[in-house]
Amino acid sequence: MRSTPVGLVMLNDEREHVYQENNEKNREVLEDWAEIIESRTENQDGTTPEIITASEIITGTRSAQKVGEELSRQNVKQVVMCYNVWNFPFLVWPFLNSLGKDIPVLSLSNNNGEYPGNVGLLATDGALRQAGKRTHRVIGEMEDEETQQKVVDWLRASEALTTMQNEVLGIYGGHSMGMETGYFHLTPTLKYFGTTGRQVDQLWLSERMKEVDSNEVDRGLEWFEKLLGDRLRYDGNMLTPENLKDQIRLYLAMEEVNQDKGFDFCGLKGQRDLTENICLGDVAEMMMNDPYDWRGEKEPTVCATEADAYSAMTMQMLKYVSGGLPTLFMDVRLYHPEKDIWDWCNSGNHSSYYSKMSTDPEKNFEKITFHPAMEFYFKAGGASVEFNAAPGEMTFARLGLWDEEPYMVIMSGESLDLPEEERQALNGQTDPTWPHVHARIDGSFDEFNDLFPSNHVLGVEGDHVQKLVYLCEISGINPVLLGSEGEKKQEPIWEKVDG
Repeated sequence: MRSTPVGLVMLNDEREHVYQENNEKNREVLEDWAEIIESRTENQDGTTPEIITASEIITGTRSAQKVGEELSRQNVKQVVMCYNVWNFPFLVWPFLNSLGKDIPVLSLSNNNGEYPGNVGLLATDGALRQAGKRTHRVIGEMEDEETQQKVVDWLRASEALTTMQNEVLGIYGGHSMGMETGYFHLTPTLKYFGTTGRQVDQLWLSERMKEVDSNEVDRGLEWFEKLLGDRLRYDGNMLTPENLKDQIRLYLAMEEVNQDKGFDFCGLKGQRDLTENICLGDVAEMMMNDPYDWRGEKEPTVCATEADAYSAMTMQMLKYVSGGLPTLFMDVRLYHPEKDIWDWCNSGNHSSYYSKMSTDPEKNFEKITFHPAMEFYFKAGGASVEFNAAPGEMTFARLGLWDEEPYMVIMSGESLDLPEEERQALNGQTDPTWPHVHARIDGSFDEFNDLFPSNHVLGVEGDHVQKLVYLCEISGINPVLLGSEGEKKQEPIWEKVDG
């Protein structure tokens, strides 16, 4: 998985008799933090971000400039400023100006009486903040689990943002059916996230489908038929081997065009061009978001249904803060007040991973059925993917805009394990041939409806709320937390003052 290098540095006292005494200990602190960070930031694919520790402890102006320039040459995109002892605060400026003053900064110190690192942190980080630099602070002992987790959460957030700052979203066909919340809003997106988008016609895909290796398509079909057995519901009309092959061709074509054009993630318009003339996009979208296909394990590539750009942006953020997990795209379909359950379903890209939350496709596909597409909406045919998401802790979110200013609604929640009879009854009230997440969120129905920006909600396995909060604050947008998370959130100083 793509990532950007992390720098670790430490400022010290400029008095030689002081730094000669404590520099060895300070170096140990840097190296220990580097080991902790590396061990706790392993991605789903086994990779870790590159951790670059400064060549020396900063003890003067020339030292600060040297270290900053070294880290700049090594392409460091975020920096953890460690504090173990008192330091001379002004040294942060020749360092940071040499590295790049706009990069994210985490200030990290101990909290003990012997070494006053937190004094140095408050003095130095205070200098940054009084000049308008947004920073985050973590103060605690290195052995403390909570301290370590805060550092990891911040790094996941910063990595997500600094990686996406150099990415391109491929938009196949533009926003679907005039959904203006799905539009790619270029200026605010570039301003806050640095991600650009390129729109190309779905014609690129339909033409590339003609060139896809037919043997590869056959292997894909054989894989699905073996995994699904009689749960592959061919009907001779809307779902046939041939139009399932078309969906596989679409998947392979999208992979190839993404590669050709340098798209890091993408969105597929689908309706109505593809769905009435080529095939339904569900299978292709699912496979893009999956961590495997018939060729083996792979990195999930975010693909948003209906080319919803801010859903794609949110999914990419969720992928990165989770270390590369597959993400979910869902319609906000139906709320059951008597049960306090949301039924989030859509004809679209629920990654099959969420069937059992396994990296083994054979396990996941035990719960999956391919149904014929609904002819009323999807005249070109193909398979609709149906399953109920496995139970587990989830994080849900969506980027939105208020008067051209981005914000993100964030909520913790869970996917529920319901009795089969209850599941069927709930699913029957919407569409039982589509994938469903039966969700309960931390937040009320009224709160959700008042604050949520779109008909599409995105999700990922696990608790990543704090990471998303950090990501929003680093990028300069407002995180809007629902439920108890919103009640306990500490406003950063820039919100208190600017507000």
